[in-house]
Amino acid sequence: MARDQTADADFKGPVRRVLIAVLLLVLTLIFLIWRIDSPRVERFRAMFIDAVVPNMDWAMAPVTKLVGMVEGFQSYARIYEQNQELRRELQQMKSWKEAAVQLEQQNAKLLAQNQVRLDPKLTSVSGVVMADSGSPFRQSVLLNVGSRDGIMDGWATMDGLGLVGRISGVGQTTARVILLTDASSRIPVTVQPSGQRAMLVGDNSPAPPVEFIEAPEQVRPGDRVISSGDGGVFPAGLLVGQVELGTDRRLRVRLAADYERLTFLRVLRSHAAKGIAEAGGLIAPPYSEIEKEMAPEPPADLPGTAPAAEATDG
Repeated sequence: MARDQTADADFKGPVRRVLIAVLLLVLTLIFLIWRIDSPRVERFRAMFIDAVVPNMDWAMAPVTKLVGMVEGFQSYARIYEQNQELRRELQQMKSWKEAAVQLEQQNAKLLAQNQVRLDPKLTSVSGVVMADSGSPFRQSVLLNVGSRDGIMDGWATMDGLGLVGRISGVGQTTARVILLTDASSRIPVTVQPSGQRAMLVGDNSPAPPVEFIEAPEQVRPGDRVISSGDGGVFPAGLLVGQVELGTDRRLRVRLAADYERLTFLRVLRSHAAKGIAEAGGLIAPPYSEIEKEMAPEPPADLPGTAPAAEATDG
């Protein structure tokens, strides 16, 4: 067996060398024929092309397909890069859009604070929200204003768009605000345009329900809810939100304040109304005094005429 393998190896070597020499000779002849500048050689080249090339379509088809696949892959790679670039730009646009929306909302709050018209006796102090102690059982925020700024318990707070809550706990430099959504919050409200009185009861949900409505059939989703001022808890006329029908079929209030972005709040200095100790200011004067006040004055005497009393004596 060892001798047969050696004989085969000795036989394959010369054959391989002969084939390589023949291939080099053929390639050299083709190169020379293709480079010879002669009419006869030119006609031979034309005849060879006409005879061979049309019959080589089957051999060129895989090459053509392969070239098309390479070009398609390159085109796909370019499209993929463009798609990734568009995705990055879209992500940047989303972040810019979010920033623009936040700036727009902040601008709207500032404009609302500048243009709001409340009781002229009401003044306000603006504070920044320092911390949010929201939890499933208690919802409140902390402001950077306190007793040094004249803040008192019970005062209403707004974010420029609507009522947020009330002051509950005042320190020297800070004050805590209990939100309307807190379970301990109870404020009297008025539903417009029906004028129904109700109570907004916090239940730690984003949309607190309204209870104790005088005539629930007159209240519809979309009605405006404002503070009624009953009990002196809040000033009257502060915007709270709009009525909506909850998933539990209860009437709830979609709050006008943006609770997700409470960055600064406005504390309303709501001083107590002046009490009336005597009823005299409410009683009208006697009718005779009213007639005297409303009686027209006699016209002035014209020059050249005698007074009426003298004319009578004459």
